[in-house]
Amino acid sequence: MRIGRFLLTAVITASAVTAMATPQADKGKMDQFIDNLMGKMTLQEKIGQLNLPVSGEIVTGQAKSSDVAGKIRKGQVGGLFNVKGVENIREVQKIAVEQSRLKIPLLFGMDVIHGYETVFPIPLALSCSWDMEAIKESARIAAKESSADGICWTFSPMVDICRDPRWGRMAEGGGEDPYLGSEISAAMVKGYQGDDLTDKNTIMACVKHFALYGAPEAGRDYNTVDMSHLSMFNNYFPPYKAAIDAGVGSVMTSFNVVDGIPATGNKWLMTDVLRDRWGFDGFVVTDYTAISEMIAHGMGDLQQVSAMSLSAGTDMDMVADGFLTTLEKSLKEGKVTMAEIDKACRRILEAKYKLGLFDDPYKYCDASRVKKDIFTAENRAVARKIATETFVLLKNENNLLPLQRKGKIALVGPLANTKANMPGTWSVAAASDKYNSLYESMKQSLAGKAEVLYALSLIHI
Repeated sequence: MRIGRFLLTAVITASAVTAMATPQADKGKMDQFIDNLMGKMTLQEKIGQLNLPVSGEIVTGQAKSSDVAGKIRKGQVGGLFNVKGVENIREVQKIAVEQSRLKIPLLFGMDVIHGYETVFPIPLALSCSWDMEAIKESARIAAKESSADGICWTFSPMVDICRDPRWGRMAEGGGEDPYLGSEISAAMVKGYQGDDLTDKNTIMACVKHFALYGAPEAGRDYNTVDMSHLSMFNNYFPPYKAAIDAGVGSVMTSFNVVDGIPATGNKWLMTDVLRDRWGFDGFVVTDYTAISEMIAHGMGDLQQVSAMSLSAGTDMDMVADGFLTTLEKSLKEGKVTMAEIDKACRRILEAKYKLGLFDDPYKYCDASRVKKDIFTAENRAVARKIATETFVLLKNENNLLPLQRKGKIALVGPLANTKANMPGTWSVAAASDKYNSLYESMKQSLAGKAEVLYALSLIHI
């Protein structure tokens, strides 16, 4: 009886979340719009929406003549990622909405992980604050800055639980605790997406990597994950579920296998758990070349693994070109269905609709916002304040800290005098020309009071 009540409550809660994300009246309008649009689309154009290629030469300003641009004109691209700069994005979006047959706008995604140009502490450090409002605020500012520069979609939050310190990606997540990870996951989704995705200051979040990316054997990245379902649901799944409950718009697949099947082609994960059990109604995108990497796992050739991924519930192919080049053939051979292609295409179009891109494809291309919203003194002040909440002091012998502003201070290490490494891991939009290295900042702070002596290493060769 108790179990029944719990399940009923869970269903009601999930339904409420979905309803809040897309009000019923708006959903009816959205469905009508997309029905009408899809009625005009060719098979190739539907498959094109499932294609997320690397931006390639398009980022160098060669948008009009690039191979990617040609695909955009043909309706063979659903979005691009890691294109930086509002003018570049406007130029590319213009190709999609003014030169393609159906004028469907593109999604523009980026790894906005812990800030945009204003950089916040790495996610593992943010978790040490235990301050959900601060973490939410960091995501809100990241959304404000990245949206001002043309980005509408972030591949964040990464919520993979990691309990093996050998795993190199742990810095991008919230640590080992599923409760803390869940709280952080929900806070970041709400920070990115706000209350209304049509607001120009918000962006769509993408929770990753689904699932169990942080639990590979021996801590070796991309390695096999062998885990009981009991451990999955109790220790590793909660942060993903928290993101779904918070209304996250998209989910990214992981590279690893789950129950012997790569996650990207794992129907139990992508359909049975994610959609049927948790009620997720957004779209699923692969990680970088995740479909083609299934070949190395023995799942078949590119056509076979592409069909397997689509049928499992994966909607968008990042970089592998598997969907674009094989799905039409697979449809003719009965290896995928038209219903599966339509379902995936609809989910991508729904995301664009929810972001307001059909109403205004250039809503994220207001160049005047760059100076007003990016790397502002206000944003940096918030970042500094949040950073102070993340410090964990383990030991302070003889009250050495804080350092005295007198005498000589030794600063040693290769990271002390480099700007490029100051933002920490996964800071693809950081502008190193706008800030100092640690050495430079210490010298400025202690000028006339103490001498800072710097050495790359204590070892002299």
